[in-house]
Amino acid sequence: MAVPKKKTSKSKRNSRKAHWKRKAALEAQKALSLGKSVLSGRSNSFVYPQDEDEDEDE
Repeated sequence: MAVPKKKTSKSKRNSRKAHWKRKAALEAQKALSLGKSVLSGRSNSFVYPQDEDEDEDE
């Protein structure tokens, strides 16, 4: 026979949710930081193709 599992406590549930949200916030912060550095042109850790037109103008 199937037996129901024990109920998860509110603190465990909240802890899991907080951990998940914290991970998402850190990834969002990294993405924003990378985007800002790429736009400013000072990025050393991100490789992306540059158009030849941009090189000629500078």
